[in-house]
Formats: sequence, C-alpha cells, structure tokens
Amino acid sequence: MADYAIQRRMMVDGQIRPADVTDRSILQAMLEIPRERFLPPEQAQLAYLDLDLPVGRGGRRLLRPMVLAKMLQALEVSTEDTVLDVGCAGGYAAAVLASLGKAVFALEEEPRLAAHAKGALADLPNVKVVEGKLTDGYAAQAPYDAILLEGATEQEPEALCRQLADRGRLVCISGDGPAAKVVVFRRDGEDVTPRVVFDAAGTV
Repeated sequence: MADYAIQRRMMVDGQIRPADVTDRSILQAMLEIPRERFLPPEQAQLAYLDLDLPVGRGGRRLLRPMVLAKMLQALEVSTEDTVLDVGCAGGYAAAVLASLGKAVFALEEEPRLAAHAKGALADLPNVKVVEGKLTDGYAAQAPYDAILLEGATEQEPEALCRQLADRGRLVCISGDGPAAKVVVFRRDGEDVTPRVVFDAAGTV
C-alpha cells in the first residue's frame, strides 16, 4: 500500500518549494489534499510524480503539481474571492482553490470527468461542479474575482475575461511547446491586460 502522505511531503519539498512557491496556504493545501483521490484508480500511483497526466479527450493533461502551484500563486486568491476553475477534470485544483477562496465553481465539459469531480468534491461545501463548454465559462455566477484555466490556449480567452470582476485575474498557459508561457490577465474597468509570469515550456 502506497504511503501517499509521504509522497505528498516529497512532492511539496522536492517539486513545489524549489520552484519559488512561497504562499503558505498553497503549500499547506497541497500537503493535506490527497491528489490520488482525484485521479482514476489506475493512475493513483502516478499522482505525485513530476509530470503531466493524460486526462479526458483531445490530449488534455492534468498539470504537473509544480506548474499548478505556480499558477495558483500567480492568481493571488484571497479568502473572500469567488473563483471559476475551467477544465476541472477530476477536481484536484478545485479542492486546492476551495481552501484558498470563498466559493469555487468547477467547470467541466466531459460528463465522465464531471461525475468523478462531483464525487471527489462532495465533502467540500464551498465547491460546486457544473457542466458546460469550457470556452464559454460559466456566466451564471459571474463576475469572478479569479479564474483558473487548466491547460493551454492558443488565443486570448476573451469570453472568460469578460466574466472577470473589476480587478479580477485569470491565469492560463498561452501557447504550446517551447513558446508556452503562463500569463495572468487582469481586468481594470473595461481594460484587460496580460502579463507573462513564467515560462511553461514543456509543461503541456
């Protein structure tokens, strides 16, 4: 039987802290939340490895723990924030976000993944899993203080940015391969400004 608590500690100490993730709330959440619970049983043994895991259709990947942690740190979620998690897959990032913010809406378009996420997140009262097209976001609960887009996009996510509150932030991976960058989009009134925060080459 795998000792997942030890593997979580090794993940945080060996992958996340060395990547300059210093937010104590993120570190604590990733120490405590059982990532294996949000994966199919056949992938549970891979939960804490430093790699992206295939999930769903169309080449989608569950982000490496280090990349996810750095994206969450760039998102600057506060305890009063309402957050949209786009492409929640099995729900791991939504669980981490639930420990950081006030309310989380976890959007998934594949029914099988959404069903898994609903089961895995059932004990978290501030998370709601919703089904719908990822590129459309979830306008029913907009505006959001923070939006996490799990995965890469080739174009500016304009529809999602329109669902940001004033001073809201959206973080995503822009591009693919060697040119991939993690970008934060920040709304200021009617203006949305992108800022590259780190190089994501090789992460998706």
